[in-house]
This record gives sequence, C-alpha cells and structure tokens, in this order.
Amino acid sequence: MDRGYVLHSYPYRETSLILQAWTEKHGRMGLVAKGARRPRSAHRSLLVPFQPLALDWFGRGELRTLKTAEPLVPATPLAGQGLLSAFYLNELLLKLTHRDDPHEGLFDAYDSAIAQLRGISKSGEGKIEVVLRRFELRLLQELGYALELAHEARTGEPIDPAREYWYVVERGPVAAEGEARHANAVRLRGLTLIDLERGRFEEPATVAQAKQLMRLLIHHSLNGQELATRALVRDLQSFAPGAGKGEGSEA
Repeated sequence: MDRGYVLHSYPYRETSLILQAWTEKHGRMGLVAKGARRPRSAHRSLLVPFQPLALDWFGRGELRTLKTAEPLVPATPLAGQGLLSAFYLNELLLKLTHRDDPHEGLFDAYDSAIAQLRGISKSGEGKIEVVLRRFELRLLQELGYALELAHEARTGEPIDPAREYWYVVERGPVAAEGEARHANAVRLRGLTLIDLERGRFEEPATVAQAKQLMRLLIHHSLNGQELATRALVRDLQSFAPGAGKGEGSEA
C-alpha cells in the first residue's frame, strides 16, 4: 500500500477506468480500476484528482490492477484559480516524470502544494503564485535539471544581489553588464537568484521574476510542448478580459 493521488483518468471498457496515479514510494504509475464506473462502486467517488488516497494494487508491467483505494483525509473541493493551478501541477507531473521513478521529496512537495491551494481563498492569487513557484523549483531540482542559482556561470563568483544577470538555459547566470541580450534567457536581479537559492518568496519582484525563469526552464524541459492548462487560461482570459491577471495556473 502506498500514499497517492489520481493525476488523470479515462474510461476503459464498459465499467472500468485507467488511472495515472502519483504515489509516494513508486512514482507515477498506471492502474486499471475494474468496475470503478459502476453506480454502486465504492471507488466511484474516490478516484478523482486532488483526493489524498491510500492505494493498493497487484500485478506487474506498465499497467497494474487497483485492489483498494481509501481516503486518507476529507478533501474539500478546489475552485477558481486554485483548481486551475492544481491541474497545472498535475500536467507537469504527467509530462515531466517517468513511470516507476519514485521521488518521495517531490511527492511531499505536491502533497503540500495541493493542501495549500485548497486553503487559499479566491482573493489569494499572490499566495497561489508562491505555491506554484516553490513546486516548480522543487520539480526541476528533483528531476535533475541543474539550476545554478548561487554562482556566476562564467567566473564561478558568488551572485551579487546588487547586480543584474541573464539566466541562460543550460548555462546559468551570466553578469548582464556589457552583455548583449542572450537568446533563450531571462534577465533577473541577483537578489532574485539568491532568494530562490534560499527558498525566499517574500518580495513581489522575486515572485514575478521567478515566474519568468520557471516558464523559460519548464518550456525548455518540455521541448516546446504547450501545456493544456496554459491554453485554457488564455481562452478564459479572452472571454473575460482582466479575469486572469494573476495567471495563477501558468508557469
């Protein structure tokens, strides 16, 4: 048995579901939930995203068979920007993690992020941004995308909080003075880099620049694939101008 969440599900045959589950000790895995779509199935209301579960299964290979699923805690519904943001986290895990590759630290980060999104009110867009940035940073670190945040890439000198830097993909921070604009890079304060290294998100400028950096690095990690949640946010904004100013569900 393992702690886990359902990231995504789709119908299988007449009464079953295929699940993409995110688990603490086994990573992302595929499960068949037999009979889960039957009206009287005990699993019908449980196998939904963002519900913390205790999962048990049997079998081997790419697709195991779900044996039991039990709720770990009551889960109040997510709504608004919090819901879109939670789906964004699920999409990152689906597209950037590998099957059967456990990351217990990343599981804890996801578990914490979902709990925080559930607790943030509709007016807490700034807080949502911090939750997303913390998770994205942990995701990239856990998956081996080396983020150099403490030293200048060219000289190895410590980052100066008073200077400006270009953060260049696959290279790291390069001092901006006298440097032309770099392709595949964003310009950041040295203080932002230091804040990210230390996990500090108190300053609005740090949160805003961290969003630019995470968007750049995640886009690179996805090899240019577009995230469905980003497209959805753009569509919603086009119908309701100004409604998504915080862009809480975007990287």
